[in-house]
Amino acid sequence: MKYLQLFFVALVAAEHIYFMILEIFYWDKPRGLKAFGNTPEAAKATKVLAKNQGLYNGFLAAGLIWSLINTNNPLQIALFFLICVAIAGLYGAYTTKQLKIFYVQFIPAFIGIILTLLLN
Repeated sequence: MKYLQLFFVALVAAEHIYFMILEIFYWDKPRGLKAFGNTPEAAKATKVLAKNQGLYNGFLAAGLIWSLINTNNPLQIALFFLICVAIAGLYGAYTTKQLKIFYVQFIPAFIGIILTLLLN
C-alpha cells in the first residue's frame, strides 16, 4: 500500500478504536455523554446496546489493522472493511439525522476506498 492509503486506513482504524472505547467504557460517563449528545437517563437505558455497538466498531478496527499487517491481499482486506465502514457511516448519518457521522465516519472511509482503487 502507498503511504496515503496507509494513512487513511490507519486513520479509520484509529477512529473505530476510539468509538469502541467511548461506547464500551465511557457511554454513561461525561466524555461519552458529550461525544454522543446523550442524557444520563438515555445512556443508562442504552448502555448494553452501546457496548454491543462498541464491539462491532472494534471488529471494524481489527479488520483494518489486519489489512495493514497482512502480506497476502492487504488491499482487498482494506477495501472490504473500508466499504463496511462507509456503509455504516451512511446508514448512521441517515438514521440518526446527524451529519457529523457522515463527515467523521463516511468521508475518511470513502477517501480510503478511492485511494485504494486508484493507486493500485
